[in-house]
Amino acid sequence: MTENNLAIVVLAAGQGTRMKSRTPKVLHRIGGRTLVGHVITTAQHLNAAHIEVVVRHDRDRVAADISQTYPDVTIVDQDDIPGTGRAVQVAVDALPADYDGDVLVLSGDVPLLDDATLTTLLDAHRTTGAAATLLSAILADPTGYGRIIRDADGNVARIVEQKDATPAEAAVDEINAGVYVFQATLLREYLPQVGMANAQGEMYLTDVIGLLRGADQRISAAITDDLQVALGVNDRAQLAEAGDLLRRRIIRHWQREGVTVVDPGSTWIDDDVTLAADVTVLPNTQLLGATTIAAGATIGPDTTLVDCEVGEDATVRRTDATLAVIGARATVGPWSYLRAGTVLGDDGKIGTFVETKNSTIGEGSKVPHLSYVGDTTIGRGVNLGAGAITANYDDIAKHRTEIGDEVHTGSHNVFVAPVTIGAGAKTGAGAVIRKDVPPGALALSVAPQRNVEGWVENNRQGTKAADAALAARTAQKAADGWQEEDR
Repeated sequence: MTENNLAIVVLAAGQGTRMKSRTPKVLHRIGGRTLVGHVITTAQHLNAAHIEVVVRHDRDRVAADISQTYPDVTIVDQDDIPGTGRAVQVAVDALPADYDGDVLVLSGDVPLLDDATLTTLLDAHRTTGAAATLLSAILADPTGYGRIIRDADGNVARIVEQKDATPAEAAVDEINAGVYVFQATLLREYLPQVGMANAQGEMYLTDVIGLLRGADQRISAAITDDLQVALGVNDRAQLAEAGDLLRRRIIRHWQREGVTVVDPGSTWIDDDVTLAADVTVLPNTQLLGATTIAAGATIGPDTTLVDCEVGEDATVRRTDATLAVIGARATVGPWSYLRAGTVLGDDGKIGTFVETKNSTIGEGSKVPHLSYVGDTTIGRGVNLGAGAITANYDDIAKHRTEIGDEVHTGSHNVFVAPVTIGAGAKTGAGAVIRKDVPPGALALSVAPQRNVEGWVENNRQGTKAADAALAARTAQKAADGWQEEDR
């Protein structure tokens, strides 16, 4: 149910210069999502009446990415006045004029926040009746974070940003996690009073805390005991740290759901992956995107699956696959490459050094080794011999190969598309199939074999091959002579 008394504002307007990247900071990715995407996803779990994302730096790129993935989120543009205070001000102005509920402010670069922490924060805010409640944490190294400065009674007096802190304030280890809950009516009243007299020349949202305190309003802070949720991302080192923490969190979740992860340290599982109980994930495996693995499947080692679907009790090892469907009890690998559009039926096989693309391989059919299958439909119970190639491209357009049920092909066949192989047909070794093969027929591509006697001795004189050929020919003549004498 929608909570009509809650609006959520996500701050994603900053440039993030410390990332030293052409990509906006909030669009860097961990766990299969952008940083801001993780924050928006968590916000959606709270069922707020309004979710707004404030953008400014590289506005069009950030807004387009967010709108594509989260079309129900409202994009709010920050003007040329810099600072988090101004960002929240334009977001509040974009809310309905009569909205008087709570405003939860999140940072688009704090990706590990979970909905349980935010629910606890909201409950504390509403229970105490505070004008504002903020989330804080105790860090051994608080560098880069705003510090929580408390008064003699232990109440929150103000928040000091790193660049404005005195040495004594910088020594404080309680940091501002960049998560706040305000009463909307108070934000409307006090945000216009925030100035820009600070080292950055910006409107700080944190200055509202001091203004509210000066008006004898109550400010509360909830200290989280999970330091991970407060981790902000300001540079590549922190991005990697956040990514590793998220990876561990995801793996621990699936282990508790009955998934065996043999080596968590070498395993990566994206946030949108779905695993059933009794799945086994072997070392050096990456399960990415919206990959779904059914019960009893074994994935890995050395495997990357992106947006794939794997059926029950299937085995996929040493494989790279994207947008592929692998049926129940099927086997894939080792060293297989499944490109987009590959569908392998139940009990099927894609074997060693096989590449597939935009192809359906029927139930119980096998492409065992050393083959390329592209733009092809293969029926049930088919076996392609080693070295099979469906030649699908004529330098202008792609064409399909159709192979019927129970077809068995010889080794080193080339199927020149468009071509159809009828059900139950067979092909000889080395055949180049350019014409349709009727059901039950044997297709051969036969040329007479011609042997040119003495060619090596005459054309490669002085080589080891010529010497070997001469020795063999001499030995054969001697053997033939002995046989003649015996007769």
